[in-house]
Amino acid sequence: MKITKAGTSKTTWAPAEHFTGRVRIEAVFSTEEPARSKGAYVTFEPGARTNWHTHPLGQTLIIAHGSGQVQSWGGEVLVVNLGDVVFFEPGEKHWHGGGLESAMTHLTIGESLDGKSADWLEPVTDEQYRGQA
Repeated sequence: MKITKAGTSKTTWAPAEHFTGRVRIEAVFSTEEPARSKGAYVTFEPGARTNWHTHPLGQTLIIAHGSGQVQSWGGEVLVVNLGDVVFFEPGEKHWHGGGLESAMTHLTIGESLDGKSADWLEPVTDEQYRGQA
C-alpha cells in the first residue's frame, strides 16, 4: 500500500511548448511497472488550453472544478462541467482547456506505453478554441 498525503504533491507550471496560457499541473500519483498509470490535477485559467495531442492508450478526464472545453479533431467544441467524465480513445487527436471566461480543473488519468504517455502536436488556434474553425 502507498498513501500520498493531500497537499504533498509537487505543482509546476505546464510547459509552454505544449500549452497556451496559464496552466498548473499537480502530479498526484504515478505507478511503477508493471502498472503504468499516472494522474494529475491540471488547472486551466480562462482561455488556457493544451496543444492538439494523442495518447497511445487513451486518457480519462474527471472535471473537478469549474467549466471548460474539449474537442476531438473534426468535432465540435464541447463544454464540460464539474462532475463530467471525458474519455479520449487511444490515438484520438484532441485538446482540452479552460472556458472562455471560466477556469477549469480536471483530474487526468493516463497510461504510458513503452514509456510514452502523449504525442504532442500543433497548438490550438484562437479560432479553433472559440469554435470558429
